[in-house]
Amino acid sequence: MNHDVFVTCAVTGSGQSHRKSDLVPITPRQIADACIEAAQAGAAIAHVHVRDPETGTPSRDPALYREVVERVRSSDVDVVLNLTAGMGGDIVLGSAEAPLPLSPQSDIIGATERLVHVEELLPEICTLDCGTMNFAEADYIMTNTPGTLRAMAARIQAAGVRPEIEVFDTGHLWLAKALVDEGLIDDPVMVQLCMGIPYGAPSDPNSLLAMVNNIPPGWVYSMFSIGRMQMPYVAQAVLAGGNVRVGLEDNIWLDRGVPARNGDLVERAATILTNMGSRILGPAEVRQKLKLTRR
Repeated sequence: MNHDVFVTCAVTGSGQSHRKSDLVPITPRQIADACIEAAQAGAAIAHVHVRDPETGTPSRDPALYREVVERVRSSDVDVVLNLTAGMGGDIVLGSAEAPLPLSPQSDIIGATERLVHVEELLPEICTLDCGTMNFAEADYIMTNTPGTLRAMAARIQAAGVRPEIEVFDTGHLWLAKALVDEGLIDDPVMVQLCMGIPYGAPSDPNSLLAMVNNIPPGWVYSMFSIGRMQMPYVAQAVLAGGNVRVGLEDNIWLDRGVPARNGDLVERAATILTNMGSRILGPAEVRQKLKLTRR
């Protein structure tokens, strides 16, 4: 069991959750406020996507990231910022019978362009989605080739930003080990196990422990599951020696029929953790643990 736990709050994500709950933050002000709210509730890390302020659809506009980061950094609330670098790897085939040309919904760009906001804003952490995967959507592929990931990892390393390796299945962990062995990711290595997302690793204890048991000694790992499994995974994470992620990116409900705010989810996670006897780490302790560079 992990007795010293940090909590990450993924405040908005890039899915269509804003159509199901009006509490999902959309504008840069709302997203920054959500980061601050999560920190006040006990989260040490805020994981950030941005959205088009007019439509709520996912965006990778560096100006939107800049506004969120500036608002959070200028507040009197301390929180470690973790910006996604997952946008720009979306392939949507034309159809099952006519895959080409690709659908206009595709958004596939190069490694350098995917990291423009990271290299400009220098967050303490950014994500690195360590593999390609089918999602539940019919013709959508999350695309992260080994070549792209090597190029991204090298740029993240040169920027002095800590990558959080997003692992959706066992092969992604295998690739992460290769990147570390090649010297592209520095110690301490930070991993996020992303469970229950179709069609990656299912959110059952056997699948979780299969990955946990293959994480090398000394790596720092967190985990989460989506929907109604979010809170059970708070307990499961610490029992498996890991840290915790909650937030509206992964689950929009506090209870059946009760929409959640990010702060609500962090508070409930904190209650579970403290009742289990774990101590919740603050941002300063997380910076020390992960050797982060605060800007």
